[in-house]
Amino acid sequence: QVQLVESGGVLVQAGGSLRLSCAASGNIFSINVMGWYRQAPGKQRELVAEIPSSGSTNYADSVKGRFTISRDNAKKTVDLQMNSLKPEDTAVYYCNCNVKRRTWSPFETYWGQGTQVTVSS
Repeated sequence: QVQLVESGGVLVQAGGSLRLSCAASGNIFSINVMGWYRQAPGKQRELVAEIPSSGSTNYADSVKGRFTISRDNAKKTVDLQMNSLKPEDTAVYYCNCNVKRRTWSPFETYWGQGTQVTVSS
């Protein structure tokens, strides 16, 4: 099995910064794309940022210039540095990884349990 454990979600004031971390563990041969999604109350889950093993990055337009995603392949971690936070960034943030468990296995998608980020105005 594969486990994704997130940390770093808290209550922060608008304009503040926060860093989310996600660590993957378990039966892992390789990880392709690692990313962060979020879901606000009453809204669909949306992509925030993603980073493939190549290191290129992709961001939602709403967070470009404010958020930075990074990964450590050796530690199997992905972080999301969030600056200039806005109340509309309030959501549950989920870590997402595409994992190959064996050399012959297909890539499978795994999700973390989610961590709450609340930005007060």
